[in-house]
Amino acid sequence: MKAIPYLLVATRFIFAPIILSLAYFKGEESRFLILILMYIGLFTDIFDGIIARKAGGSSEKLRRLDSQTDLVFWLSLGFASYLLNPELIKDEWEGILLIFVMEALCYIVSIWKFGKETCTHAFLAKMWGLSLLIAFTYLIGFQEAGWAFYLAVGLGFISHIDVILIVLLLPKWQFDVPSCYHAWKIRNGKRHKKSIFFN
Repeated sequence: MKAIPYLLVATRFIFAPIILSLAYFKGEESRFLILILMYIGLFTDIFDGIIARKAGGSSEKLRRLDSQTDLVFWLSLGFASYLLNPELIKDEWEGILLIFVMEALCYIVSIWKFGKETCTHAFLAKMWGLSLLIAFTYLIGFQEAGWAFYLAVGLGFISHIDVILIVLLLPKWQFDVPSCYHAWKIRNGKRHKKSIFFN
């Protein structure tokens, strides 16, 4: 049972080069298959944490591996979107640059303070992941940006601010912190109730 979360994380990691290869070599005919892999990947992301917590195997090693695999997985979809829709992505470069800058800031602040990357798995970050799913569905499946793209950029900005605040508030490095409010509670010595579905 404790091995299943690692297998789910590995599945998502393996999907990344497959997605890039499909976009590069197959082009237009790969769109539907890439979307299928994206949705399967999202389900592996949802269930790896739930299964790990239920089996009592939600360790720092697993959660850090999960976070870095998420980054690789979503980046592969971003690059695939560019390969399939280069002009569309170029038109939205400001929003994309904003997200890259915010992601870099999260890493810089966390490594500066704790010597480790962030691993919060915060609630807003999960919401951002769902908005990315919608945005990539529109970009890859329908060749459109529109409201889905702007929603993902907006939620991405807010969720990264939340992560930075979590890092700044935590007295020591910790994984699975739902929000900056929970980080504030931890800083003040208060416990927060955990759920197998979120943290």
